[in-house]
Amino acid sequence: MLYHAYELQRSWLSSASTWASIGAEMLSNPALPFGYMGMGPVAASALDVFAHATATYGKPAWGIETVEAGGHHYPVVEATVVNRPFGDLKRFRREGLPEDAPRLLVVAPMSGHYATLLRGTVERMLENYTVYVTDWADARDVPLHEGHFDLDDYIDYVIGFLEHIGPGAQVMAVCQPSVPVFAATAIMNRDAHECTPKTLTMMGGPIDTRCSPTSVNDLAMERPIEWFRQNVIATVPMQYRGSGRRVYPGFMQLAGFMSMNLGNHMMSHYEMFKHLTKGDEASAQATKDFYDEYRSVCDMTAEFYLQTVQEVFQDHAIPNGTFMHRGKLVDLGDITRTALLAIEGERDDISGLGQTKAALDLTPNLKASKKRYYMAEGAGHYGIFNGSKWRGKIAPVVEEFIAKHG
Repeated sequence: MLYHAYELQRSWLSSASTWASIGAEMLSNPALPFGYMGMGPVAASALDVFAHATATYGKPAWGIETVEAGGHHYPVVEATVVNRPFGDLKRFRREGLPEDAPRLLVVAPMSGHYATLLRGTVERMLENYTVYVTDWADARDVPLHEGHFDLDDYIDYVIGFLEHIGPGAQVMAVCQPSVPVFAATAIMNRDAHECTPKTLTMMGGPIDTRCSPTSVNDLAMERPIEWFRQNVIATVPMQYRGSGRRVYPGFMQLAGFMSMNLGNHMMSHYEMFKHLTKGDEASAQATKDFYDEYRSVCDMTAEFYLQTVQEVFQDHAIPNGTFMHRGKLVDLGDITRTALLAIEGERDDISGLGQTKAALDLTPNLKASKKRYYMAEGAGHYGIFNGSKWRGKIAPVVEEFIAKHG
């Protein structure tokens, strides 16, 4: 009933959003008298904010058409190079890039948002790299006959994508995928796989959530896994291609993230309202653009979500040395070839300080010269991979590390 209740609410709010949008246009139309009378502009701004806050959002387009490098703007070519049921491999390459330019696989989170949340990450790295991105599917759109998808499958997908890219690739795992990509790297090192990545950059990842636990970690620890199975797992309704699939709905994840910083989100919309009443459309649009992406959410398969909660947040399988893949123990001591860079944000309220850095202590057989830690001062979780701190301070550290070890 959880998903059906959400769909009913979404249908009602969609209608309300449409009417609010129409009202805002009427009250702000210069051809009509309402836009010049008393509270007309204020009411129009309020309706505009309401319409935006209650609108329905689908999967955003990547929309990376050009990128600036060396003072010049270059067209960008986007292509899907691998197509699989639970996720595609995207390739982005700008014109003018040398044929032997390094290849970077950016592993996007499967945590309720689409991979397009990393648009800023990809744009920055496109300056000097051919960038590949894991474009995960919305589980509600994957038919039941395609089977299940769990952490083992996630690791297999990452290894398969690296095999497609070929030997000599670099890898960047943003947030949640740090754990499965760390495990995949250990497996490929163990097997002396020819496509083992030269470097692995982990950014804000929950390698050891016992370090500086956040409210996200506390929630996962407070309740047994059966509570999650019974209270946050839902069945996809009939109108979607994945009808009957058990999922952790994206709207549940969004509600959790919004409630963590509800005051900040309310102030953001209030600021947007003030910008609109003053006619500052550019500032208001910047807020709209952020929330267009932030509110675009997708479902995760129940088995992937539940396994992640248990293995990563409850059992701490990676730091405890009990993480398994396809029935075999993953030994992080096998990592001897791949250089590791751990990046954390000083103000990260999702993956606390020390959680990602822990990866460097879990690889005893990797030379110290192949390890590096960087703490981004003043950066929150989102700021690690998007925004001015990412572009100006963090990305250069990643590039320098890859140039040294890649």
